[in-house]
Amino acid sequence: MSEADFFKNMPHDKNDPNPFLAVFMDRSIPFNEDAKAAYLKDCSSRSRQFLLPVLRPVARLMIALLQLYKIVVPRAFTSSKLLHRVLYLGMKTFVSPSANYMILRHFYLGSEVLAFIRDNVPGVQIEMNPLKPTSLAPVKDDLFLIHDLNLYNFIINLNRELQSKGIEVTKQERLNLAAVTSGPIPIEPMPKRWTNFMDLTTAIECFTPVYQLFLTDNDFWRATNSLQLDETIGILASKIIGSNDRLALINNKHPMVPLTTLRAGFRLVLHGLATEQLHALLVELKQKQEAQDQAVAASPER
Repeated sequence: MSEADFFKNMPHDKNDPNPFLAVFMDRSIPFNEDAKAAYLKDCSSRSRQFLLPVLRPVARLMIALLQLYKIVVPRAFTSSKLLHRVLYLGMKTFVSPSANYMILRHFYLGSEVLAFIRDNVPGVQIEMNPLKPTSLAPVKDDLFLIHDLNLYNFIINLNRELQSKGIEVTKQERLNLAAVTSGPIPIEPMPKRWTNFMDLTTAIECFTPVYQLFLTDNDFWRATNSLQLDETIGILASKIIGSNDRLALINNKHPMVPLTTLRAGFRLVLHGLATEQLHALLVELKQKQEAQDQAVAASPER
């Protein structure tokens, strides 16, 4: 049974409608059906309902205290390797299967979105470092840190190419969607022990101060500021597609207005949803383009 079947088979009580069923049934926002079901199922968990309100203020207090601590000893206990080992063990032991699935999907889809932009700006040559994890093991290899670096390096290298070669990002009459996976993402089944109870939002809120503890102050600020690039990626994609009517739900806004680190966990969830929505839109465009190609190929006039 797919994740989507959980909501498709859910009974509808008109006197007590399920809010998550309503959001799942709504198709105004582009979103992979199984990923949407996994996320909403995770949102409806007891962990998010009862644990998140308790842990979120504690996590944000820890961020504030660690910020003060880093001012005094900016490089104490910093280790990206140790950080990612802790993240791996935390995900393997405490995070729910749905949440782990969504986290790994994010790296996979993010790499495809960047490749799509690169492939649809004729004349640019950018070396990519795609991250496509299908299990939790790659988390130990600095996966989160490399993801942030990839995004910054892509924006810098793309704009250097555009400026040095006098190229503009413009609408492409025929999109190159070869980098976009339209079928299921081949992610392995996630750990499903009794300890794997923590929902995505709660896990991110808890992991954010851990992230801050093991990184230098500069690395943590760079990581949180990368969330502001959602708007940049959305604008680039909309120029290529020639439409921005369904990219309006980007909530991590102007990249020239960096925000404080206190709400980094919440903004990270928005970042993940923005990636899911953009990738789902690209999948939709790919399927339409393939259908048009098949119709043309089957036309008697040919």
